[in-house]
Amino acid sequence: MQSFATYSRRSPLEDSQELRFQDMLMHFLNPYINEAVRDYYQRLLLEPPLVYPYYVDVVESRRVNGFRGFILSITLDVTPVVGPHIYVGEDRLTFEVSSGPEVKLINYTHLKTYDLPLNWQHIVKER
Repeated sequence: MQSFATYSRRSPLEDSQELRFQDMLMHFLNPYINEAVRDYYQRLLLEPPLVYPYYVDVVESRRVNGFRGFILSITLDVTPVVGPHIYVGEDRLTFEVSSGPEVKLINYTHLKTYDLPLNWQHIVKER
C-alpha cells in the first residue's frame, strides 16, 4: 500500500505566480480530469476515485497550431484517490483545449496500480 508519508510528489515550498496559474488551470480542468478517471476506473472499482488539484503534475504543455495559436495541448500526471486519500494508481492524461472553451481528452495512459488496504478491498470489482 502506498501511504501519503512515502509518496514522493514535488511539493512547492512557497507561492508563486506560476503556481497560482497552475492552480487556476487545475480548477478549470478538474471536472474533465475526474470524468476521465471515473471512466477508466469504473471497470475496476465500485467507488469512483477522485483527483484533487494538488495531486496533479503538469508534464508538458504546447501550442498545437503555432505561436499565439489558441489550440493547446496539456499532459498531466494524476494520482486518483479513494476515501481518506488512499492512492489507487497513477495515470497520464493529455487534453486538447481550444476556444469555447472546449476540452477534449486525447490520450489516457494508466501508469501504475496500487493495492488497496484490506479495509478497502470491498470496492475492488471481481475479475
